[in-house]
Amino acid sequence: MHEQRRTPVVVRATDPILQNGVHMALRTRPEIWLVDEDSATTEAVALVVTDRFDERGSQLLRTLQVRGFTRIVLIAGELEDAEILTAVEGGVCAVARRSETTPDVLVRLVKAAASGEGALPPDMLGRLLNRVSRLQRHVLEPRGLHLAGITNRETEVLKLVANGLSTKEIADQLCYSQRTVKSILHDVTNRFQLRNRSHAVAYALREGLI
Repeated sequence: MHEQRRTPVVVRATDPILQNGVHMALRTRPEIWLVDEDSATTEAVALVVTDRFDERGSQLLRTLQVRGFTRIVLIAGELEDAEILTAVEGGVCAVARRSETTPDVLVRLVKAAASGEGALPPDMLGRLLNRVSRLQRHVLEPRGLHLAGITNRETEVLKLVANGLSTKEIADQLCYSQRTVKSILHDVTNRFQLRNRSHAVAYALREGLI
């Protein structure tokens, strides 16, 4: 198979034995093209392997992020719930436990990452969603925020702007002052670095916020 049809993969592990083991498992796979980190482009999938997701694992992710890698697969011996979130924040899009990882699983995860998909074991995904749900209930909702970083009040105003209402009409309909409406729109455009209210509406529609 021509190299251009293979998925380029950079393997990084927290110790040489893990590194060599993954290289051995993938070396003969026709779907994979093992490349050195120094010669890899950011299109490559970074495969990070560690016994435990500790500071060394976090440092590996930070290094890869700085290098511009955005398709990162993490294979870990153990992974606590909080560490899953840390890994996702570190750019990881696919995770598997070492005890459940075979060469076929590695190839499947690499392919998923290369195509922009995510992959988590079902129990990890369930725990991650529970943590996100608790974050929404206990941290964001008391502050009037959603995970998207926009409040109910901001959503209402953006919907009315999208319907073509003027500042005065929006203020009248929502029983706000015009100054409040302008302040809400200013906050949204400033927070998301948008140019004006039209840009804010386009952004909100594109991101599914309204």
